[in-house]
Amino acid sequence: MSKPQIHPNWDRPARVMTDGFSIEITAKDVDSLREAAPGIPEDHPVAITFLPGEDFAARIAATRAVRELGFEPMPHFSARRIASAQEFEDYLQAVVDQADVKRCFVIAGDPTEAEGPFDDSSALIGSGAFERAGITAIGIGGHPEGHPYMTEQQCWQVLHDKCAMIEARGMAPLIVTQFAFDADRVLDWVLELRRRGIHDPVRLGVPGPAGIKTLMRFAARCGVGASATVLSKYGISIGKLIGTAGPDRLVDAIAKGLTPEHGPVRLHFYPFGGVPKTVAWINEYARTH
Repeated sequence: MSKPQIHPNWDRPARVMTDGFSIEITAKDVDSLREAAPGIPEDHPVAITFLPGEDFAARIAATRAVRELGFEPMPHFSARRIASAQEFEDYLQAVVDQADVKRCFVIAGDPTEAEGPFDDSSALIGSGAFERAGITAIGIGGHPEGHPYMTEQQCWQVLHDKCAMIEARGMAPLIVTQFAFDADRVLDWVLELRRRGIHDPVRLGVPGPAGIKTLMRFAARCGVGASATVLSKYGISIGKLIGTAGPDRLVDAIAKGLTPEHGPVRLHFYPFGGVPKTVAWINEYARTH
């Protein structure tokens, strides 16, 4: 069986590292996405997060807006935040019916205890609901800096098992990593991924330009390594936590370090509320490179 296409723009040659990027929004970012839309090429993937405090109607409306703007919606499903199998299937069917969704992203979610029957993302994948709804690709999380509740070996095993499960169900796996500040660590992780026989496409998480204090806050919340040495490589001085910082050095280092052995790799941007600013940075980077 041939694999379904991961994203409509994936097979196009990348002239610069930012070509074929994807970006993440929340349900509250629709107006910002509309503002930024002229700078985003048609059919680029836009992920819609599954945050606490946002209801299903808002997420569905955001997913529909992504499609109406001409982009490829990829809604998130947070397993432990879903209260019932019916709630899961209703939400999935709504985004399929209203936004022609073909790609979804699954995570376990932050709660330590499940609010319903799904303990982790594997439970959602194994339910059979995605393939019944016509979904062709499933995104799953990658953790170059490790996972707070799993050993390194467990992380690799879970990732391997999820990719195999998705393929066995006739869908295509896509791995999206948490954002990071350390290009060397991320690139080494991708090489190890390939060494372990996982050759599915990877989107490397990159923070968009943001205030340094904002970046530090999200890094602490997400367990992202932010030592003085790592931050200095990114372009942040621990003694000057004012102003803003962009991912110029990080993206340059990724582009310089990529080899054929890394396999298919593209970027996924976390704008931290600054969608227009992130899209403007992406276009300026492409223009100057």
